[in-house]
Amino acid sequence: MHPEFQLDNKIIHLNHAAVSPWPARTVRAVKDFASENTRTGSLNYLQWIKTETRLRDRMCRLINAESTDDIALLKNTSEGLSVVAYGIDWRAGDNVVIPAGEFPSNRIVWESLSSLGVETRQIDIHSCPDPETALINAMDKRTRLLSVSAVQYATGLRLLLDVLGNACRNKDVLFCVDAIQQIGALKFDTQQVNADFVIADAHKWMLGPEGLALFYSKPEARERLSLSQYGWHMVEQVGDFNQTDWQPARSARRFECGSPNMLGIYATEASLSLLEEVGMDTVEQQILDNSRWLCEQIQSDSGLELITDPRQERLSGIVTFKPVDQDIEAIHHKLSNAGVICVPRGGGIRFSPHFYTDRALIQQALDYI
Repeated sequence: MHPEFQLDNKIIHLNHAAVSPWPARTVRAVKDFASENTRTGSLNYLQWIKTETRLRDRMCRLINAESTDDIALLKNTSEGLSVVAYGIDWRAGDNVVIPAGEFPSNRIVWESLSSLGVETRQIDIHSCPDPETALINAMDKRTRLLSVSAVQYATGLRLLLDVLGNACRNKDVLFCVDAIQQIGALKFDTQQVNADFVIADAHKWMLGPEGLALFYSKPEARERLSLSQYGWHMVEQVGDFNQTDWQPARSARRFECGSPNMLGIYATEASLSLLEEVGMDTVEQQILDNSRWLCEQIQSDSGLELITDPRQERLSGIVTFKPVDQDIEAIHHKLSNAGVICVPRGGGIRFSPHFYTDRALIQQALDYI
């Protein structure tokens, strides 16, 4: 076990695709921030802003964005997707393409556009050999946007985002990526992916708290979004409270209408400092090594059936499987009683260990089954 993680020895945490435990440094950052506030209030607010700046810098490096101007700090993935959905100038007859079986965040928001005459096309990507081609072929002249999860939350299927991004460029279609199941687990290169928008909460693989999310927008893409939220923080001359001739910020800060979640900023900055310290090359390698090993163990067990696609280019931090002749809910109940934190998803049991997860603990969880 990595020294930054101090889980109870009765717990086997295999649920980073849901909510992750915090590193010790994140706990300290929150305690220190609260203690400082108790003693001195907002005396050191300028220092708080420096921590916010460091967080934007870390997020920029984490996804290889061109500039921190392209990074906004929002509340969650759903808010980011809503900023996109209700910023586009839709016309009746337009359509959005998404994979079928998406997490509700990347489905409900598009379905809500039906009142505007916008169709949401949900494409089955699991029963075909080439998910990217299926999505690309579903786009036509009225497709305004393709929105996908980088990694499917239920099965762990990883999409080839660069293929989709290039297709969207060729078709003049906006490309939106819900990257909550990839960022912090696997390397993510926004420039290579060629995405217009990338959104991800901090509380999963980034090891941060709920209530803060990364929202990336390409400069030319954010100019195509109208704003639906306004406030003191989203103007170009932020801090000039007497300004009457205001304009929205040129940067992605235009999507941050009010005061920042400073407590979440302190926590997330600390968590990302750990990922940078370990290095995303190492984080990705250890996560994929665990996933490959877990797939091999499942495939070698005649009592288990692997649901996750084990091919190298499709593998992620999520591995889903099911017992051949046992009830899934009963198995999940048994695991929960044994202290194994996991969830039933995608017709099976979903394990999602992080880079620090001891393989012996994963084996122990399998042994319970």
